[in-house]
Amino acid sequence: MKFSVAVTSALAAIASSAFLVEAESSHSTILSRRGQPGKLYVQQHQAAFKALSKSAVAQDIISPDQGRHRLDQGAQMTSNAKPASAQEPHSANNFVGGADPDSPPYYPSPQTKGKGKWAPAIAKAKELVGKLTTEEKVVLTTGAGWASGKCVGNINPIERVGFPGLCLEDSPLGIRFADLVTVFPSGITTAATFSSKLAYKRGVAMGQEHRAKGVNIQLGPGMNMLRAPTGGRNWEMSGADPYLTGEAAYHTIRGVQSQGVQANAKHYIGNEQEHYRETSSSNIDDRTQREIYEHPFLRSVQADVASVMCSYNLVNNSWACQNSDNLNKRLKTEMNFPGYVMSDWGATHSGVSAANAGLDMTMPGDLYCCYAGQTSSYFGKNLTTAVNNGSVTEARLDDMATRILAGWYLLGQDQNYPTPNFDAFASQNATDQEHINVMATSHSRTARHIVAAGTVVLKNKNHALPLNKPKKLALIGSDAGPARHGSNFYSDRGGVDGILGTGWGSGTADYAYLVSPYEAISQRAQKDHTAIYWTFDDYNYGGAQSVATNADAALVFLQSDSGEGYITVDNNAGDRNNLTAWHEGDTLVKQVAAVNPNTIVVIHAPAQLDLEEWINHPNVTAVVWAGMPGSEAGNGLVDVLYGDVNPSGRIPFTIAKSRNDYSADVTYMDNAQTPQIYYSEGLLVDYRHFDSKNIEPRYPFGHGLSYTKFSYTNAKGKWIGDKNTNAKVEVYKGKAYPDFIFDDVYEVSFTVKNTGSRDGYEVPQVYLAFPSGSGEPPKVLRKFDRFEIAKGESKTVTFKLNAYDLSTWDVTKQKWLRPKGQTQVLIGASSRDIRQTFTI
Repeated sequence: MKFSVAVTSALAAIASSAFLVEAESSHSTILSRRGQPGKLYVQQHQAAFKALSKSAVAQDIISPDQGRHRLDQGAQMTSNAKPASAQEPHSANNFVGGADPDSPPYYPSPQTKGKGKWAPAIAKAKELVGKLTTEEKVVLTTGAGWASGKCVGNINPIERVGFPGLCLEDSPLGIRFADLVTVFPSGITTAATFSSKLAYKRGVAMGQEHRAKGVNIQLGPGMNMLRAPTGGRNWEMSGADPYLTGEAAYHTIRGVQSQGVQANAKHYIGNEQEHYRETSSSNIDDRTQREIYEHPFLRSVQADVASVMCSYNLVNNSWACQNSDNLNKRLKTEMNFPGYVMSDWGATHSGVSAANAGLDMTMPGDLYCCYAGQTSSYFGKNLTTAVNNGSVTEARLDDMATRILAGWYLLGQDQNYPTPNFDAFASQNATDQEHINVMATSHSRTARHIVAAGTVVLKNKNHALPLNKPKKLALIGSDAGPARHGSNFYSDRGGVDGILGTGWGSGTADYAYLVSPYEAISQRAQKDHTAIYWTFDDYNYGGAQSVATNADAALVFLQSDSGEGYITVDNNAGDRNNLTAWHEGDTLVKQVAAVNPNTIVVIHAPAQLDLEEWINHPNVTAVVWAGMPGSEAGNGLVDVLYGDVNPSGRIPFTIAKSRNDYSADVTYMDNAQTPQIYYSEGLLVDYRHFDSKNIEPRYPFGHGLSYTKFSYTNAKGKWIGDKNTNAKVEVYKGKAYPDFIFDDVYEVSFTVKNTGSRDGYEVPQVYLAFPSGSGEPPKVLRKFDRFEIAKGESKTVTFKLNAYDLSTWDVTKQKWLRPKGQTQVLIGASSRDIRQTFTI
């Protein structure tokens, strides 16, 4: 839709003034998008909101745009990459991505249908919907409004039929705005474990805490790709590979929903940066979207996820939350998703168009987010009007309501489910805060286990690690110590002055406790009778050298932070401005290494860091990437540093020698009304790009060292199913994902032996090298897991591949087909450490 001059003026008035509020810190600015409750209601601008609401809603009802948002002809394209023409999938060695010029329309929105456990849930939902009035059905689809309930998102109850309403709450690692909860390791740290089992256990524990607080829908997991290393929300996600991200999503969802809590797969789709996330178009060609960005959502559907969240951005110049190609066709028809689609908070841009394009629920319900006191919505009364005048059919409204209720029934939430016992919009001293302690010993144990398993030893020279009862140990850097102002001082963690446990934004939670490295190491030092010397001043180089001199080991702690775009920290507007360590950390490392021959660097960061200034310094003996570890940060790290846990973490991304070596970057500057972000690297994301361009990384995807050694032998494969699924696919007339392509057809097996002197865990990775001419990168990850192997013992590892694993997307035939020719199986300890190969 196009805004009138009056509406544009209202927007300008809003944007130009009071919606910037300062946080407690001078270096942290918080904007109004999903920020801290109580700071966002700006009363003097309610008139502007009312004018905007009235005009926008009226225009939507009078002339709906049918889900299409066209780029203004005069808009200039000044993003970081220009579109490239997409080549045929089986005719080029290097498939180059571009963009489909527009998302093609796909109507009508399909009616939900499901099998297995979904079938009875849908049947119950349809029965209840049959008893509801039009207005009551609309209640299910429309959030109650920002700050109009106890949770960040609320669906009002329908008392006449005994429906109690719904509580939707952040975050993907814990319960936001609630006390007495565990802050679990972030998505990126969990992904670094390369462990399906640990992803599931984390999901179970989070589900238990969300349920105990009365949360119906946990707003997670996130599964956007680590496309650009500086992307602000990379720490919430699961890395740079779609298969790794898909498995993390699948097992997390299974874990969360095992406790009766609805999970939410987000953000669908193309939401890989914070700059311009609410105005830009992510332009992705069909093949790239299918093989890279859609795959984690497909795995989420296969995990029976109850809900999917559509993103703020446009996709190929159609708003993600009214993109009928993505919602009606790909998600609901081809993937056969039986659940419901909700908008991100304020990501709805129309009523009629969005509903017809496949949006089922608008959040938080207001026309714009997130300001208290609004009375207008694209849905609500306007949806009722649209149904009554035929702009939206009653059948479509029935399906919207059915999908929402089906998720409720699917997880058994109709059976004595607890109600919220906290209030996200009230202070912790408010009378309606029940202060229910949902933490458990098992939860902290799980969190600590994941931190240790997700801690990656990148470098270990001269057996610097594990530490062996050093006499003197130096701890240097603010990241080693507790937060000076307390771990929850900065709103949504939008600032840091101590240990970095998470990034910032809506994906955070309030710490009940946060164990710093200093606290955990001090406890171990007392046990070992080690003297600890420390300085937490990042800029006191003389003090750092003083404590480091004569220490048996000097641990230098570096950090780099990022988060969601509504908060700016040290001029980083969500996305990081660069890949260097914060607080002049590179200088700190060099100063310490100048005086201590056993300098060990520990990094807390959302993703990659530039290590080149000091990585080859002869006195830098070890480097540890510790991610974003949450509450158990120090404890899990100590387990690895001292060898109580043999490290097995693997970096879920590539660390380059130069920022210019990465295949994509954030678009930071674009003056267009709708910035165009072209995913022109296509399939060449992360290691796929490095392999294709023959670029030597500093550390490759999947890299991580152990304190023991492993050998790989006896790799072989055999067919266990249909060799020629192509023939069935070619004649299949149904959806793009026929059930039979997920049948196992090929088995890979090999032997891993622990040849070292310690028990340990190994993470074997299976890659496929598709035939030359297929258009695929040199290798793509298809299987992995984490296995415990005692010293001297061997383990036979077996993985099964289905026909989908062996296929690529044919853009012409619109089918998943095995490329003609020989496919190689590559087995190794990282993407560049291949130990065994054979040909299918």
